[in-house]
Amino acid sequence: MVVAFLLVAAFSALITSALTFDKARDAILDRTEDAATDELRAQLDARAPDLAYPPSAENLLELTVLLNRAGTPRNWRTHVSYQDGPLVPAEAPGDPGAITAALRSAVLRKNGAVAQRVARPGGPWLVVGMPILHAGPENTPTRIVVYAEMSLRGEQADIHALVTAARYGAIPAVGLALVPALVAAAHVLRPVRRLRAGAHRITEGGLDTRIPVHGNDELADLTATFNTMADTIERDATELRRLEAGARRFAADVSHELRTPLAAMVAVTEVLDEDTAHLDPDTSEALRLVAEETRKLARMVDDLMEISRFDAGAAVLHTDEVDVAGAVRRTLRARGWSDRVDTELPDGIRVVLDPRRFDVALANLVGNALRHGGDPVRVVLRRADDRVAVDVVDQGPGIDPAVLAHIFDRFYKADSARTRSDGSGLGLAIARENIHLHGGTLRAASAAGEGTVFTIELPLVPPVVVPDTRRPEDQ
Repeated sequence: MVVAFLLVAAFSALITSALTFDKARDAILDRTEDAATDELRAQLDARAPDLAYPPSAENLLELTVLLNRAGTPRNWRTHVSYQDGPLVPAEAPGDPGAITAALRSAVLRKNGAVAQRVARPGGPWLVVGMPILHAGPENTPTRIVVYAEMSLRGEQADIHALVTAARYGAIPAVGLALVPALVAAAHVLRPVRRLRAGAHRITEGGLDTRIPVHGNDELADLTATFNTMADTIERDATELRRLEAGARRFAADVSHELRTPLAAMVAVTEVLDEDTAHLDPDTSEALRLVAEETRKLARMVDDLMEISRFDAGAAVLHTDEVDVAGAVRRTLRARGWSDRVDTELPDGIRVVLDPRRFDVALANLVGNALRHGGDPVRVVLRRADDRVAVDVVDQGPGIDPAVLAHIFDRFYKADSARTRSDGSGLGLAIARENIHLHGGTLRAASAAGEGTVFTIELPLVPPVVVPDTRRPEDQ
């Protein structure tokens, strides 16, 4: 905006100076031309009655001497011609001077005064041609023409002085234009900066940010609209937090209330499983189905309880220094996967971690690879700088990139048509939360037809975790 102001000011000053220069130059030259013409006419009118006619060469030379003497203030130089003859005094050979053939023809044709400006190496010249209409005591018509030529270097100097004055006058004008430019820029940009700062605070979570409204222009309207938007965002965010807290409390309460009766149901179904051999086939199949669904429901309730602890900040680490290779082998052996999974587990890599939570995370990844990936499934332990990495690799069809972006979302299933499955849709989410609790990361990489790799990275020195003892309803 400042640059635009300065450019407008400079352009305006340039146009003004150019117009002023053009008018002043024309005025100076026209005034000089008119004055020289009037003065030459006065000199000729005064001397024409005493001029002998027809004039001799001596008479014409004497006339030029008198005219040159009378034109000393203007420093002009005169020439006279009779009946379109040669100029008196004669010009230097090859130097026609400032008197051109076009000027002489124009004077004879008009039979009146003609002025012409001529550019010469030494600078501009003014030439005035004027006929003597009547001469001698008898006032006889003549064909005598007087030419007066004079230098315009003085006038040119005056014109150059005007250019210099215009240039030096334009510089302060442009400088003064900087003041209103800065004022206007501050008036426009200050509200914009406030809006930008307010938007930045909102993105950082300061939803109570409001900006004072000043004036009644478009920027004031924009500021008011910004405040209205902030009110709406804050109100919606508060409502979303309230609904989210309510949903978390509901899930935690429901999981807690279901846990006790489910524990009893699981115990009863396990007892009944032992007597299925003595029951008829239909009853035995029904009992097996009830037992299976009861165990699935129990696992889902346990997962919901675990997610509720993460949301409430109540999940804590019970750490111990363990050999990572041994922890991986125990996870595979406890679930009967040792023969189904290939391993590369160098010994001697010890990390401080929570064995139970690491076991839950790794079991979720290996179980997913066995169910949905392709053989062989491999678990590779490696050390990367100051971190330890565990890769779970399968040779399955891979995961679509659109699915991969949501693979750790809660209750997300890649196949929306699959309404029932063995899992709760929380396994990968719980695995990630457990790894994050250690200060580590869990990520997935996949390519079509090349399988999928889940990578757990854990720091060698885990962070100090302070448990959040607030109740879920206080979150």
